[in-house]
This record gives sequence, structure tokens and C-alpha cells, in this order.
Amino acid sequence: MRRNLLVLFMLFAVTYSLQAQKIPTATEIATKGVATMEKRLKLNSTQKNIIYNYTLELTKDQIALGKKQKTGAPIEDDYTKFIKKQNETSESIRNILKPEQQTEYDLYLEEQLRGGKKKKGKKSKDEEEEVVTGISGLILPKD
Repeated sequence: MRRNLLVLFMLFAVTYSLQAQKIPTATEIATKGVATMEKRLKLNSTQKNIIYNYTLELTKDQIALGKKQKTGAPIEDDYTKFIKKQNETSESIRNILKPEQQTEYDLYLEEQLRGGKKKKGKKSKDEEEEVVTGISGLILPKD
């Protein structure tokens, strides 16, 4: 009896945890991306709306491509089309930006390709971390 209750409890726990992992929608992804660009590029409202529309369409295509890939269907042609559309979208976004925003946008794209901005701990320029090597690094200090 205890074993059955334990199995039933584990089944409910696994089911609940799977439901808790929500996949973001295209709208949520596009909104987050445009919010990041708005802060970084200092977009005006017109630019923000146009970029949102471009980003939303691209995100919908990306999600559709991911779903198609999960089904096991061949996606080489679709992937090539997506990359082409992604490049066209980036170029369209660049065309509505001011020259100083374009350079920052290029940096933003490079950063996204590298995997996003890495958060670093705050350290002053003069402050260096003390590195202790050898066995002395393993000995605890005496109180």
C-alpha cells in the first residue's frame, strides 16, 4: 500500500513539474528582445513598434521551424529560408536606425551571436584577486 502511494505521489510530482515549465510564446520573446534593444539603442516609439513587428514575425518563423524539427521532418530548405529572412530582418532594422544606433545595433548582434552578455562581478581596477597556489592554499588560517 505504501509503495502504491509513493508511486502515485511521484507521478503527481513529475506531472506538476512538467506543467510548470512553460515555453515562452512568440509575443513574449519578441517583447523581451525589443525591450532589451530599446534600452541599449535608445529607440523612439516609432522605431520600437516597427522593430517589434519585424521581431515578432521572425520569432513566429523560428518557433514554427523548431516545431517542424521536433517532428523529424527534413528542414534544410526551411532553415536556409529562415537564415535568409533573419538577415533581411536585421538589414530592415538597421535601415530604420540612426547612424549612431546602427553601430550599437551591430555590437548588440555580435553579443547575441556570442551567447549574450556575461555578468561579471564588480571589481575595481586596482583590486586584484589574491591567488594562492600549492599546499598553502589548502591550509585553513588559524584563528
